[in-house]
Amino acid sequence: MNEKILVVDDDVNICELLRLYLTKEGFIPVILNDGIAAVEAVEVQKPALVLLDVMLPKLDGWQVCRKIRQNSDIPIIMISAKGETFDKILGLELGADDYIVKPFEAKEVVARIKAVLRRSVAPVAEQPKEVSYDKLSINITNYELRVNGESVYAPPKELELLFHLASNPNRVFTRDQLLDEVWGFDYYGDSRTVDVHIKRLREKLEGVSDRWELKTVWSVGYKFETKDM
Repeated sequence: MNEKILVVDDDVNICELLRLYLTKEGFIPVILNDGIAAVEAVEVQKPALVLLDVMLPKLDGWQVCRKIRQNSDIPIIMISAKGETFDKILGLELGADDYIVKPFEAKEVVARIKAVLRRSVAPVAEQPKEVSYDKLSINITNYELRVNGESVYAPPKELELLFHLASNPNRVFTRDQLLDEVWGFDYYGDSRTVDVHIKRLREKLEGVSDRWELKTVWSVGYKFETKDM
C-alpha cells in the first residue's frame, strides 16, 4: 500500500498500538501528539488519511478538522471517548468521514481506514456523468457542482449523494438505501450521516430554484423532487 496515515493522539500507548497494526497492514503511520503539528503535517506529509483524536493539546480535534477542511478533502476519521450522538453529528458536520468511539479494537480501526480510503477514490468514468436542472449542474466526472452558473464547493460524498438523488428524480430513498448505494455496504456509520449531508446540501441550494428541491419524506427518507412548470 505504502499510503501514509496520520495518527494524531496524545495517548502514547494508543499511538504505538495503531503504529504496529498499520505497519502490519502495509501503511506508513506518521505519529503526532498535538493539534497544531497535525494541521502542519497535512500540508507537508500529504497523508492518505488522518486518524484524529478529539482531545488534543494546543488545538482540539474539532478545531483541527475545521482547519483541514478549509483547504483539503483528505479523509478524516475522528476518534473520541465521547460516544454521544451530539459529538458524532458534530464531527460529521465539521467534515469528518467517520467517527470511532474509544475504547476500540485496532483491527476495527484498520478496517474502517480501508473502507474510507476505498470510498474516497473517485470512480473512473468512461462517459461524462452529469445531471442538470434549472440553475443546477452536478458533474461527477470532474466532481463539480455549479449553482446559478457558479462553481460551488462540495466534498465528494456530498456531491455523490446529490448526484444519486438527482439522477433518480421523484424517487424516494430510505436512509439505509442511500448508505448502501452512495457510501457502500461496508460503511460503518449510521443513518444520521445521510441527514448531516442533506443538511449541508440544503444550505448550498436553498432558494436556488422553485422547479426542484431536496425534499424530506417523513418517516421514510429523501427525494429530489422536480415540479412541472
